[in-house]
Amino acid sequence: MAGQASPSIQFAATVVPLRAGASAPEVLLLQRAAALVFYGGAWVFPGGRIDPEDGDAQGDLVETGKRAAVRELAEEAGLTVAPDALSLLSRWLTPPGRTRRYDTLHFVAHVTSDQPVKVQPSEVAAYRWLSAAEALELHAQGEIELPPPTFVTLTLLATLTSVEGASALTASPLHYIPRQHPVEGGSIYLYAGDAGYETGELTAQGPRHRLHVFGRQWRYER
Repeated sequence: MAGQASPSIQFAATVVPLRAGASAPEVLLLQRAAALVFYGGAWVFPGGRIDPEDGDAQGDLVETGKRAAVRELAEEAGLTVAPDALSLLSRWLTPPGRTRRYDTLHFVAHVTSDQPVKVQPSEVAAYRWLSAAEALELHAQGEIELPPPTFVTLTLLATLTSVEGASALTASPLHYIPRQHPVEGGSIYLYAGDAGYETGELTAQGPRHRLHVFGRQWRYER
């Protein structure tokens, strides 16, 4: 019997909205509506598919992604930023085996605190402004669910002491093409640069670039 065809990969764009906080930058997280097929109920950054109206993703992907990210931010959260205010942070590919796969650009944007959030009820159930450390703690406690790209991004943001510090993270955008390896009690996702990335040998000696996923005890290692 012929195997089921793999889903096509769609281009998408996400915005990581940052604003100044009392002791650390705050990031906007949206809870996806439970009825949505892709990570329904999870907490994510505003974003979505790149549509034809945004431009030709096969041409200048970054500029097209910026237009899509700006549009999605306005639609999902009611926040406005200019495309040239976005800085590319990373690019993520959904691992094989998922019912839907996306090639997603993650951008960072500084948002002023005087802009009220107005969510799109059909897609967003709730929202929170949190420091990255607070969001990671809530995930560890089981109070919110974070997809792996969101968890890794928050781990990077947790190192910041100011919004301006994000420029250091966007100086060299990372391209994540995860390779998932099930292990006893969970999974390990390997990323480019890990000593075991090409061979799948988890105990290979050398650099580490991976995400450990065991229950709620997740750890990004780089």
